[in-house]
Amino acid sequence: MAEVKLTAEVRTEFGKGAARRVRREDKVPGVIYGHGGEPKHVAIDSHALMMALKTPNALLNLDIDGKSELCIPKAVQREAIRGFLVHVDYLAVKKGEKVTVEIPIHTEGDLAPGGNLLEHILNTLPVEAEATHIPESVTVSIAGLDAGHSVLAKDITLPAGSTLAVEEDTVVLQVVAAQAEAVEESAEDAEGAEA
Repeated sequence: MAEVKLTAEVRTEFGKGAARRVRREDKVPGVIYGHGGEPKHVAIDSHALMMALKTPNALLNLDIDGKSELCIPKAVQREAIRGFLVHVDYLAVKKGEKVTVEIPIHTEGDLAPGGNLLEHILNTLPVEAEATHIPESVTVSIAGLDAGHSVLAKDITLPAGSTLAVEEDTVVLQVVAAQAEAVEESAEDAEGAEA
């Protein structure tokens, strides 16, 4: 994963009013936590940050008053209707340091014939990885799986350098039988009962 370089300004005013003023300047307020230090309040250009956050678990290299700070976004708050960024919490990281993140799960292949449904128990997989080598996603083959089959966390091949941050027997995906016939039968039973 490539680092995304952004410029961050230190914020000295806090609270709702100060945050609104920052947003009016097309910047997003945020706080950097980690390594036992005092939290750093920053503001970052809204468009640049939005583009950087299109990649899950983006590694950000923030230029703060000429000093470089590596961090990853931990909590992203968006406006409910229009979806613009409201506030971001960042976790400061160092090269070589392990972090726990959630990576998206993608599936490939087709289920066994029969109209079965794939249920995503988890949409993301918690893994521990080196902060500068966080995988973007994992891909799971569902080819030929039939009703009753499950994919457990331990069945997923992780990218090199990553380990599971969840119990190995956690169900990630499961195939369930389509229930369209059962619905039709119950409708026919209801009609018979009315007669």
